[in-house]
Amino acid sequence: MDPASCREHLAALLTQECNALEKLASLLEHEHGLLVANDIEALEKAMAERQGCVGILLRIEEERRALCRALGHSADASGLERVLAWCDPSGTLRSRWAECASRGARCRDLNDRNGALVLARMKRVESLLGALTGAASDASTYGPAGTTNGPAPAGRVLAIRA
Repeated sequence: MDPASCREHLAALLTQECNALEKLASLLEHEHGLLVANDIEALEKAMAERQGCVGILLRIEEERRALCRALGHSADASGLERVLAWCDPSGTLRSRWAECASRGARCRDLNDRNGALVLARMKRVESLLGALTGAASDASTYGPAGTTNGPAPAGRVLAIRA
């Protein structure tokens, strides 16, 4: 592959990535509104759409990594930097790459905000369950295996037979 076609291909990938990240940010904003409104049905649809967008981003990332590997470079950020230096010595694509990074950081912040809201709701549910069951308020609703993860019962067995 010659530098001009590599630059063209990389420019297309970066444009696709920036567009997908902008769509993801919009979806995350919409998802936040649904979380606040507690609209579960719409939230499920929005989450499916978000997952589709993440799938597009993963495909773009894999294509970019494959391009780096095909040119004999590592499939990480330093490999991409070397590819950019080779195919775009004037640095015109660097601003687009920086824009993708900025949009990615914004998506991460929006996702963290949504995650914090979900975590706060889960903590509230845990405390309500604790009030209903009399369990300690620091007990988890569910553990990683999907089972309840409460504290061990207090006390000890004094007699086996009555």
